[in-house]
Amino acid sequence: MSANSSSTPPGSASGADQSKRPPGHWAIRLGAWATGLVVASGATLVLLLGIALAVAYPNLPDISDLSDYRPKLPLRVFSSEGQLIGEFGEERRHLTPVRDIPKVMIDAVLAIEDARFYEHGGVDYKGILRAALANLGRIKSQGASTITMQVARNVYLTSEKTYTRKIYEILLTLKLEHLLSKDQILEIYMNQIFLGNRAYGFAAAAEAYFGKSLQDVSIAEAAMLAGLPKAPSAYNPINNPKRARSRQLYIIERMLVNGFITQEQAEAAKLEPLKVKTGSNNTSVHAEYVAETVRQLMFAQYGDSTYTRGLNVYTTLDATQQDTAYKALRHGIMNYERRQVYRGPEKFVSLPGEQQAMDDVIDDVLQEHPDNGDVMSAVVLEASPKKIQALRQNSEIIEITGDGLRPAQSGLSDKAAANIKIRRGAVIRVVQTPKKTWEITQLPEVEGAFVALDPRSGAIKALVGGFDFEKNKFNHVTQAWRQPGSSFKPFIYSAALEHGVTPATIINDSPLFFDAGVTGGQPWEPKNYDGKFEGPMTMRRGLAKSKNMVSIRILQTVGAQNAQDWATRFGFDADKHPAYLTMALGAGSVTPMQMAGAYSVFANGGYRINPWLISRVTDQKGNLLTQTQTPAPDESMRTIDARNAFVMNSLLQEVTRTGTAASAQATLKRPDLYGKTGTTNDSLDAWFAGFQPTLAAITWIGYDTPRKLGARETGGGLSLPVWIEFMTQALTHVPVMELAVPEGVVNVGGEWFYDEYAGGAGVSNLGLDNGSDPAQPLVIPLPEADEKKRILDLFR
Repeated sequence: MSANSSSTPPGSASGADQSKRPPGHWAIRLGAWATGLVVASGATLVLLLGIALAVAYPNLPDISDLSDYRPKLPLRVFSSEGQLIGEFGEERRHLTPVRDIPKVMIDAVLAIEDARFYEHGGVDYKGILRAALANLGRIKSQGASTITMQVARNVYLTSEKTYTRKIYEILLTLKLEHLLSKDQILEIYMNQIFLGNRAYGFAAAAEAYFGKSLQDVSIAEAAMLAGLPKAPSAYNPINNPKRARSRQLYIIERMLVNGFITQEQAEAAKLEPLKVKTGSNNTSVHAEYVAETVRQLMFAQYGDSTYTRGLNVYTTLDATQQDTAYKALRHGIMNYERRQVYRGPEKFVSLPGEQQAMDDVIDDVLQEHPDNGDVMSAVVLEASPKKIQALRQNSEIIEITGDGLRPAQSGLSDKAAANIKIRRGAVIRVVQTPKKTWEITQLPEVEGAFVALDPRSGAIKALVGGFDFEKNKFNHVTQAWRQPGSSFKPFIYSAALEHGVTPATIINDSPLFFDAGVTGGQPWEPKNYDGKFEGPMTMRRGLAKSKNMVSIRILQTVGAQNAQDWATRFGFDADKHPAYLTMALGAGSVTPMQMAGAYSVFANGGYRINPWLISRVTDQKGNLLTQTQTPAPDESMRTIDARNAFVMNSLLQEVTRTGTAASAQATLKRPDLYGKTGTTNDSLDAWFAGFQPTLAAITWIGYDTPRKLGARETGGGLSLPVWIEFMTQALTHVPVMELAVPEGVVNVGGEWFYDEYAGGAGVSNLGLDNGSDPAQPLVIPLPEADEKKRILDLFR
């Protein structure tokens, strides 16, 4: 064997060498390899992130406009006192600077959304770590979006959940934090966030849910509102009161934990009962017809930007008077409805035996038949001639007994037809009486209108265009052309004063007859409303008693053409009042607004004023855009002599003292009330038009498709009570006013005369020689064929 035979092969280790290697050598190598891999991966990630930032950052949206935040703001309509009466736009929003947001609201939001808002730089890394640990530990899932991140998401980004969008969100968050102050970011959030019920921002939400200004919210209300951003639908206090309440209590606890409130405040807030608005209306004043009128006027001027530029429109409306007018008209209509035949339930549904299933059916049907103000809907659970048990929308069970059943006795009879039978599953209407008992009723078919204005300036103080805007959006104050009936007579009498007729003129209230030879068609034999004729009486008494024969004889003396011309001085359209003797009975067409302007001429001493509604318009920052200037009436606006207005006021005062409207002075206990009732042929329209020198008001009630109101329904019985209820409140602090006697008028023997007629030079009598003899009819001009037919149709 050679000397080299015992040596180890080159490159191999001897057993002794291997035994000398330290233990764990392989672990060190593995650790080194892993470290290198992590470093390499980190470097790669940083490189990729840098590339992503380089690519993404230039594509981020320009946020410079947020330094002067101008969101889409709705058109808002206010009363003269600043009460909100209407809001138009897809988004309800009231831009509120952060300095004007109450601390309690900010604290509630920070407590639940981002308690470290003023500490982190936009991305709350501690919050992210805490949320990650909580989620990994299977604790209730927690989010980690800061307020700044929510602003980035809500203002600029979509709601899609992708890594790319998340990267953009973080980058945009950092950009926002760099360019804007914390207060600016918070202000955007508090005004931009969607909170359900079309409300954007907490100021709008406070009005939408609680009907109050944001500055007035309590801790309990702030906590309820602060719970909305997470899920406006799920935590909506109107639709989901139980879930909203649960989240409110949690937020109160968070406010306590974060030191925003004390233990005592927390306990008090938890016990505070909240009055959540249940209706869709966002205002406390019912002025829907006014708000819609303003909307139309603003749209005509500003177009589509009306709903986004934040216009604030201030009207002449008096909020208290508007509320009184709304209630008074509804009371009048519902009182009339109590005298009508019961038409039966609105619908019938089958009620399951299982409670939850029954509740679901009732909830669905009551949503289809929502409450109409104080006329509420309910589903009958049990019914008998002596008692009805029904369920309201808020799960309140009510019982109707005694007098409360009287309006629907026909529906409770065993012999009632199936369509009016009140039984289990019937959807009915109920109202609560002043004694807090319940009464069954029905939604009225009749309509009405009410308008009040200041006759000295024309400023509209109250306007109610119908029973309910949601039920019927037709504005009867401005759009309903109806026959005024006897409420038009004062304008004929006013014309007569200029033709020598005086309040002392004796006029025969005796029958009149116009044969076919005179009318050119069917005979016309006009009647007084009561069917009675009282013979000779003064002009004063004729108006107070609303005698049709007296009015016709007066118009014959004046001349139909002269009377038509005179009526235009009060704002009436000549073509709406054909120059025939039927004018004496109010057979033309007027709107309640026209009547308000016309009676204002008497009230203000003879000046023609134009009703107006908008006092000023401002932009979102309060800058004045337009303002209405209303000069005091001067002689250029005079349309009748002061003495004519004075004598007419004396006659109209007699109507409210001893005539068809005597209940006015008897109820209000003041003499400075003037007006005239109006009931058209066949009682199709019921009017009362009247005034006190500082306030003129008109009431109309009738059916949209004219039909008889009822044989005993009159303007004095239907419309006058509405007027009295309104005036009782509106004149509470208004002193009694005595009209000054103008030049050219003298009082002789207790009666007022024009100077030139005081010695008996005026017309002494009408109709005493031949007017009472049906064989010698008054001569009436022959109308054209079409007009003749229309006139005859009116008096058939």
